[in-house]
Amino acid sequence: MSHYFKNDPNLKSDIKEIEIEILNNSFFFLVDHGVFSKKRLDFGTKVLIESVDIKDDKHTVIDMGCGYGPIAIAMAYKYPNKAIFAYDINRRAVDLTRRNAWKNNVKIEVFESNLFENVKVNADVIITNPPIRTGKENIFKLYQDAYDNLNVNGDLYVVIRMQQGAESTKKKLEEIFANITTLYGKKGYRVYKCTKLA
Repeated sequence: MSHYFKNDPNLKSDIKEIEIEILNNSFFFLVDHGVFSKKRLDFGTKVLIESVDIKDDKHTVIDMGCGYGPIAIAMAYKYPNKAIFAYDINRRAVDLTRRNAWKNNVKIEVFESNLFENVKVNADVIITNPPIRTGKENIFKLYQDAYDNLNVNGDLYVVIRMQQGAESTKKKLEEIFANITTLYGKKGYRVYKCTKLA
């Protein structure tokens, strides 16, 4: 079985277009086999996007684990003057995100990267729907690397399902960050906002 967090050159391609209603706007996305939530926008990503509030003094935004691009593209639509960077380990996802940015007429920079390995910028905001199926060790590394990549007073936004480890995620985030707030806590999901203080 192929997973969205791996590159599988033997996986057949079957590109389709889906429409997503979010932020009071219709977005159109190309999706394919081997990318996360290819039939529709998953609920966790939707509430994550709707929970993010980027202030004027924050300029650089990273979408870590971008999939086919809904978070990065929604942020670029809502905040057209921000520098938006999207990263994914999955080559097919990276290609789809680039195409979807063009399709939705927004500007983002997209790169292939295993978590933060190829990230060359420090961010004011990092947003992630973490790849839970890669395992807790990998997810906790993502949280630590996010902290290390944030500027002072930078924010990390994370969504996670209760049944997939929301409590252990919260505990780990509290170890790393001095400030953590629960922005959403319904329907089995949690959205956490963590701030890197000086």
